[in-house]
Amino acid sequence: MKEDGEIEEGPPSGEEEAEEQEPQPEPPYDPLTEPWNDPASTSVVEYRLSEGRQEFAPRPGAAPDYRERPYPGVEELSELRRRLREGTVVVPKPRRIWAVTVRELAETLLLAVLIFFAVHVSMQNFRVEGASMEPSLDNDEYLIVNRLAYAEIDLSIFDWVPFFDPGDNPVHHLWGSPARGDVIVFRSPTSPDFKRDFIKRIIGVPGDEVEIDRETSAVKVNGQVIDEPYVHGKTTCSSSCGPWVVPERSYFVMGDNRNNSSDSRQGWLVPEENIIGKTLITYWHDGSPDLDLAPNHEVSFISEAAAEE
Repeated sequence: MKEDGEIEEGPPSGEEEAEEQEPQPEPPYDPLTEPWNDPASTSVVEYRLSEGRQEFAPRPGAAPDYRERPYPGVEELSELRRRLREGTVVVPKPRRIWAVTVRELAETLLLAVLIFFAVHVSMQNFRVEGASMEPSLDNDEYLIVNRLAYAEIDLSIFDWVPFFDPGDNPVHHLWGSPARGDVIVFRSPTSPDFKRDFIKRIIGVPGDEVEIDRETSAVKVNGQVIDEPYVHGKTTCSSSCGPWVVPERSYFVMGDNRNNSSDSRQGWLVPEENIIGKTLITYWHDGSPDLDLAPNHEVSFISEAAAEE
C-alpha cells in the first residue's frame, strides 16, 4: 500500500482479464462436410468400434467367424471387375446336354419323315411311255403329277352337326373338279387287273355330248367345235364317231397325237376314281433337265365356219 488516496498498481486478476477480453465467436460446425470434428461424436464412434472389436474377437478353441468377410465371392468379383475394365471378358459356352441333343435329333428326323410323306401323298413323278401325247409330251419325258388337285370331301360325315344338311350330293371337290383341257394320269379302265397308268387330255366332262365330224375331223362338244392347237394330225374315228354322252363321275379323254393314241374313241371312259392326278410340271426332256409347266390348256369353242376354213 502506498499513501492514502493512492492506488497501488498491480497485475489484474483473472476475472478482470475475462471481462476485458471480448468473446471470440465459435467456428460454424457442418456435420456433412466435417462429421468427425465433433469431439463427442468422435468419442462415441471410437467407443463403438472398440466394443465391436471385443464382440467379434475370436475365442480360443472356437470355430472361425466368417462375419468379417461380407460375402464369399469378393476375390472373384474383383477379378471379374478387372476383366470387365480391360474388355477381355469371355462368356463361357454352356455344355451341351446329351438329352437335349438326342431330342433335337429326334425332332429333325420326325420333321423330315413328315415332309417326305406329305410330298409323297401330294406329288408323284411319272415317265411318259409312247408317243400318244406328242407334241405336248415326248417319249421318256418325266413329269410331276399333283395328286391333290381333284381331292374330294364327303360332307355326310358332318350329319351329326345340328342344323347341317349335306344335300343330295354330299361329295364336293376341295380345289376344283377335272376340266376340259387338263392332262391327267389315270389307271387303265380297260384292264383293272393289269396295273398300267395312262396319260391323256380331258375332252368331255360329265353331262357333255362329244362327237367327231368325219369330213372335217373336228371335235364337237355339245354341238360346238372346240379349238385344239395342241393336236398333232387329224382326229379320226374307226367304228363310231359318236355322239358319246358322258355320265356322272366319268370323263371322255383323247391323246394329242390323234393318229397314234388309244383313248375314249374306242368306247371306254375314265371313272373319276381312276384318276391319279393332274400334271403339274415337266422336269426332264431329251435326256437332260428341263423344267417347264405341264401342257394343260383351257378349251375354247370356235364357230363351224372357222372350223371348215
